[in-house]
Amino acid sequence: MLWTRWLVLLLCWGATSSEQQAEQRDGTPAVAQPDPRRQRSPPPVEPLDFGFVPAAVYDTHAYHEPGPVGILFHMVHAFLYVVQPNSFPKDLIVKIIQQNMGGIKIEEWRKPDNVVLLLQWIYYESGFIICGTIGILFVVLTPIIGMCFCVCRCCENCGGEMHQRQRKNADCQRGFYTASLIASTIFIILGVLIAYAANHNVSTKIKSTRRFINTNMRDLRTFANNTPAQIEYLTAQYTTAKHKVLSDLDNIGPLLGGRIHSQLEKEVVPSLDTALRMAGAMRETKEALESVSSSLEVLQEGTGKLRNSLSGERASLSNTLSDPACTNGAVSHTCNTIRSTLSQLGISADFSKLADVNHALANVNVILKTDLSNIVQKGYSSFNDTPKLVKEQTKNIVAGVKNMLDKIGTEINSFAKMFPVEASLANFTIFLNDGQKKIESYYPQIDQMDFYRWIGCVAVLCTVILVVAFNILGLLCGTCGYDKQATPTTRGCLSNTGGNLLMAGVGFTFIFAWVLMGIVTTLFVVSGNVEKLICEPLANRQLFQIIDTPYLVHPAKKNFLPGMLFQNPNIDLTLGSMYRECYENNGLYHALQLETMFNINSFLNRTVYNKDLANVFESVQIDLRDITLLEQAGRDNLLNFANSGIGQIDYDAYLAEVNKGVTLVDLLSFSTNLEAQADQLPRGALENALKGHASSIRQIHREQVVPMEQAMSAMSQSIKQLQRTSNDLPAKVTNILSAIDAVEYLITHNASHVVKQETKAYTESLVGYFKQYTAWVKNSLTAEVAQCKPISNIVDSMEIVGCSFIVDSVNTFWFGLGGCCILLIPSIIFSIKLAKYYRRMDTEDVFEDTSYPWLVAL
Repeated sequence: MLWTRWLVLLLCWGATSSEQQAEQRDGTPAVAQPDPRRQRSPPPVEPLDFGFVPAAVYDTHAYHEPGPVGILFHMVHAFLYVVQPNSFPKDLIVKIIQQNMGGIKIEEWRKPDNVVLLLQWIYYESGFIICGTIGILFVVLTPIIGMCFCVCRCCENCGGEMHQRQRKNADCQRGFYTASLIASTIFIILGVLIAYAANHNVSTKIKSTRRFINTNMRDLRTFANNTPAQIEYLTAQYTTAKHKVLSDLDNIGPLLGGRIHSQLEKEVVPSLDTALRMAGAMRETKEALESVSSSLEVLQEGTGKLRNSLSGERASLSNTLSDPACTNGAVSHTCNTIRSTLSQLGISADFSKLADVNHALANVNVILKTDLSNIVQKGYSSFNDTPKLVKEQTKNIVAGVKNMLDKIGTEINSFAKMFPVEASLANFTIFLNDGQKKIESYYPQIDQMDFYRWIGCVAVLCTVILVVAFNILGLLCGTCGYDKQATPTTRGCLSNTGGNLLMAGVGFTFIFAWVLMGIVTTLFVVSGNVEKLICEPLANRQLFQIIDTPYLVHPAKKNFLPGMLFQNPNIDLTLGSMYRECYENNGLYHALQLETMFNINSFLNRTVYNKDLANVFESVQIDLRDITLLEQAGRDNLLNFANSGIGQIDYDAYLAEVNKGVTLVDLLSFSTNLEAQADQLPRGALENALKGHASSIRQIHREQVVPMEQAMSAMSQSIKQLQRTSNDLPAKVTNILSAIDAVEYLITHNASHVVKQETKAYTESLVGYFKQYTAWVKNSLTAEVAQCKPISNIVDSMEIVGCSFIVDSVNTFWFGLGGCCILLIPSIIFSIKLAKYYRRMDTEDVFEDTSYPWLVAL
């Protein structure tokens, strides 16, 4: 029908293949650069949240629990397994269908292949054939035997003679026949109850069938009503991916430019950092030169003052030692000792010979007039403007991509509107409503036919109940009217009536038994084979394997289902696979393999997966030549610093003088020793004079030596710092300038590789959002859109109604009725045997010999 075609095409639009074409890799080799960089893997794509497809809730629960009657069903299934224990003949049925056995003429049955198939089928049906043959024999022989039995009894044979032999075990035989007839009657009643329960179950379950019909129809309407909303939801979610791409395009500067910046900064930042550190070294050099200059002035001035002070103190101390008191024996020795140390009161380091650093300091001051730190910061700022530069240079490209995305959205919406979704599904809903009304219009007829069926089955059971009634009444009358003291010819009316009722039951048994067995045999052969050939293979899905056998219907048509639905039997679609997918409540698109009907990849390649987007970004040309890392003033500044003269300073001379110390001897130690020697002298003017000199020396140390030592320490640190800075300074500056030149060359000439690499990664991230969208559409079509559970529910409902409701009940009916028919045979025998003990005989045995009194009593 037209609406089915539209529905199939409707579901085709949103699919996507699971395999995507591999994107072309950039084969441009990396340019030569100071630090070869490895290829960086693209950053992970941010996962998008597309929400949940509106789900359909189906009402049908295709499951049936038979309840207590299920025990009877299992009994019947066990009996059928005994009759037919062979496995399902799938291969045999396929061969029969493929050879078109129904169209074979009689003369073709003699062909070997057909004979083999026929023998295989007879072997499979052997159980049914044997049981059916027994039933047919029963049907044929029962009326014949009944007629012969009737004629035989009319001739006073076959128990028809109204004369009973007197036997000593008569009571035992009567009791045995009574018990056997009661037992057979009870089993017959059980068979009737089983058959009646099955008959009643059919009527009850037929009414339950309406519930399955209503829920299945309601599920189909839910399927039809939900599908448009689900497809519309899939279409609308394209905007989620689109908005994310637009957001990334609006932030192309931080994203793409930031990636380019992060790749280049591995080379740029270390070079600028080195230049910035050199600018700091210039300031430190100036401070060190100033420290050396000031320290040198202090030391040169202090050296002169200290020399004069030590000379005066040495002369004064020499005069003191010239005192006549020093001529005495013990005192003279001490004075001589002190006199021998006077030469130690002198200066060790002579800073007057050191050249000053004023020339280098003047050069550095001139160099520092140019702020190298500010120049380097400009280089940083220029490099950090890469995202802004990328954004400005890709402005037109971004606008083109946005227009392309709008075009893709328009094409998707236009494609979705090509199919009259609502109209098609509205027609489908109308079709469902009309179909349900037609089905409901047959409900009264079905009820009427079921009532007639029920009446017919009850009438059949009534014939058995009639025999059972005669048996029960005969047993009651015969048992209640039996008198042991009465002779066979003197039996009472009630006992005679019981015997007649039993014989009436036998008569009705011969009248109806063959008809009942004919019904049982017919139902057994038909419904038994339906159970074994349809219901059981349908339950274990082997029936689908037959239907799905390739080339079953026609040698040129591979698969039956796609040939019927799509007129293309070569599609790899089977009824079993479709049922499994629908049973798992997957989408109809996946269950019917509709991707074979519409090449969605070509549509996606023209829209979402077109190469235009990649081509646009491949044409990106980002010019980074405007980036200046170090201005010419900064370069000159570095060169001037290398030639500032700090390398020509005689650092060894400075360090040699600094390491000598201020005086030849430690003045504090000298003064302490002088006081100790003065304490050895007798008290007097000489002792006091020497102690006065010791105090003067301490004062000289405190006022002159200590400041000079501090100046020497500062000079030592500054000299060492200057020495470290000046060590290979021209080579350091050259390396800095070379590194900056190399980085600038990389940026201005060889950055295209980095740009292409990062542009490709950025493009892949944008395409990744569309891949997420199409993958989500694929998964949604597979599992969530147009979930076809109603289709498998229809199959399961048909199985429940046809097999569980009808076939199982029919099989249980003939099982119970057949048991009754079989049990009627012993009922006939026991009734005939027992009637002899209840009926009034015409003659009896007479015994005159009293030697056997028990016989006379009988």
